[in-house]
Amino acid sequence: MSAVQIEEPAEAVAERQGAVERPTPQAEPALDALAALPSRRQLRVELAPLVKRSTPLAFALLVLDIALYSAALAGALLAANPFLKLLCGVACGFVIGRLFIIGHDACHQSYTEHRGLNRWIGRIAFLPSLTPYSLWEVGHNVVHHGYTNLRGFDFVWAPKSPEEYAAMPAWRRGLERIYRSGWAPWLYYLVEIWWLRMFFPSQRHMPSRRPIFFADCSLALVAGLLWIGGTVWVASATGQSLAWLLLCGFVVPFIFWNGMIGFVVYVHHTHTSISWFADKVSWSASNPAVSTTVHLTFRRGFGTLMHNIMEHTAHHLDMTIPLYRLKRAQAKLEQLLPGRIVVQAFSWRWYFDTARRCKLYDFAAQRWIDFTGHPTHA
Repeated sequence: MSAVQIEEPAEAVAERQGAVERPTPQAEPALDALAALPSRRQLRVELAPLVKRSTPLAFALLVLDIALYSAALAGALLAANPFLKLLCGVACGFVIGRLFIIGHDACHQSYTEHRGLNRWIGRIAFLPSLTPYSLWEVGHNVVHHGYTNLRGFDFVWAPKSPEEYAAMPAWRRGLERIYRSGWAPWLYYLVEIWWLRMFFPSQRHMPSRRPIFFADCSLALVAGLLWIGGTVWVASATGQSLAWLLLCGFVVPFIFWNGMIGFVVYVHHTHTSISWFADKVSWSASNPAVSTTVHLTFRRGFGTLMHNIMEHTAHHLDMTIPLYRLKRAQAKLEQLLPGRIVVQAFSWRWYFDTARRCKLYDFAAQRWIDFTGHPTHA
């Protein structure tokens, strides 16, 4: 997070505190799909019926994912076949990602109807990923959602300018090349987000020092120690190789989870048709809630397995829409704004082509360039 003290936008504060009354669908006239881009308020009016939350459904999803996590972790620790243990470790990492998405929704107060319950669900769902709830709430809700793709504010996968890249020491330029290679979203998230900004961050990365930050970091630390300690105990009690059990039961799930979230946030806001901005005026004029996100589509129901987090434009437009209604919200939004939303069918070919093109960003010309400064897209 930037060392500049960030002020939360008034709308976000009011919404988070429950002070904003939800608009009703009758509050605004019907939208004309051929008219100029509607305001965020108009679009949220259209999506207002989909903000309805269901506490029973929320609990059912949470219990399901806790059961899947427990089963996958047990398989990684107790399965006899070494390959099966490794496979269960990967599955455990994936379910940690699913639990994190639940915590992410709870952090937005969109998961259940009850604010206090959302906070506790968020903390519980974040524990397997060792994520401090309150620090994520500030970094994500306030900074990322408040200033999406605005240079100097939004720090998640923010591209460097040619001048910033040239001023880096050689080792940091090398690290930037690794981050942007397409092969290292796990390393980027592990280092740049979790280690530097989430896990007992320094004052440089989190200028504000609040008791709740330390408490949530301590909770994540205790969860990590219990996870590792429990793995060591199982290895001793069952006579298994400690190194292999730590690899399958802790390292693989945690690295896979970091890769999963690093990949997700990368593809949400990195695309040759997505712009980043250097000043608030042009950024605000772009209607960033709609223009700075990608709707990545998958075949065979993979998006549903990811708790619909890839229906990302609707989420940025109105983060109070619960994950179990995002698919309908995204479809409605694309009906209202035909041709205005970046919709990308996922393929590994597209992903690595994007990684090849999107290295640095020319903020003056608003286009992606490679590490030599050559434009990679018109």
